[in-house]
Amino acid sequence: MTVSLIVNGQRRTVSATPDTPLLYVLRDDLDLNAAKYGCGLGQCGACTVHLDGKAVFSCLTPIGSTQEREVTTLEGLGTQEQPGILQQAFIDEQAAQCGYCIAGMIMRAQSLLDRNPAPSDAEIRRHMQPNLCRCGTHHRIIRAIKRASAVLGSRNGKGDAS
Repeated sequence: MTVSLIVNGQRRTVSATPDTPLLYVLRDDLDLNAAKYGCGLGQCGACTVHLDGKAVFSCLTPIGSTQEREVTTLEGLGTQEQPGILQQAFIDEQAAQCGYCIAGMIMRAQSLLDRNPAPSDAEIRRHMQPNLCRCGTHHRIIRAIKRASAVLGSRNGKGDAS
């Protein structure tokens, strides 16, 4: 089966069986390696990407369901030279220890900030719950999200969003 999808703003065409996980296509066919294989069961969130703006587990998303849809990976949020606001906040807060979960954490957090640029602590915790960090950097991750929220608030003329 040939699937056409938009990945990080670029139309891409891949050949894969319809039940092939999106994660495999991203990593193996498109060389986008930020999303990680964690559990393969949608229980850890290391593979989180956006599908039409919504955070999804790419290990559970069959490529056949992505035809003509928009996929955004961590690579689509910024670059090493020019990280996105949320990526920079994760760097500033040193939110990564081993780093394995961070791409998924950032993608889940970005979906929250896209919907609500000034979430409360409770909203952040609730939204981030599906993604796990084995290193225990959850407090730094929450601080990074709040930092990005404050930057977004100052850019929108709303002052400190925390």
